[in-house]
Amino acid sequence: QLQASGGGSVRAGGSLGLSCGASRNMSSANVRGWSRQAPGKERELVVAISRRGTINYEDFVEGRLTVSIDNAKNTMYLEMNSLKPEDTAVYYCFANFQGNMHWGHGTLVTVSS
Repeated sequence: QLQASGGGSVRAGGSLGLSCGASRNMSSANVRGWSRQAPGKERELVVAISRRGTINYEDFVEGRLTVSIDNAKNTMYLEMNSLKPEDTAVYYCFANFQGNMHWGHGTLVTVSS
């Protein structure tokens, strides 16, 4: 139900954008956001948006990433700036609809130094 796109390769300091299209009304989700999994590491939360629209970024974001939702398009975006090599990971969008967690298939972001 979630289709992620975007990502790719960029040099450190560059920018990339991700998008996540949903087959359901994204605004009806209890929580939605983005997680990532770096090579050899566990999946970690990047940002979460509550149903009321409260946005919580993980500390490592440091203002470099911005999440947004276009409710008319049922699409969530993640704008990533000032990327660092440690941001290299597979990025997953997620949304919890009525207690059921849904995940996008993941999209790879590679940041070279």
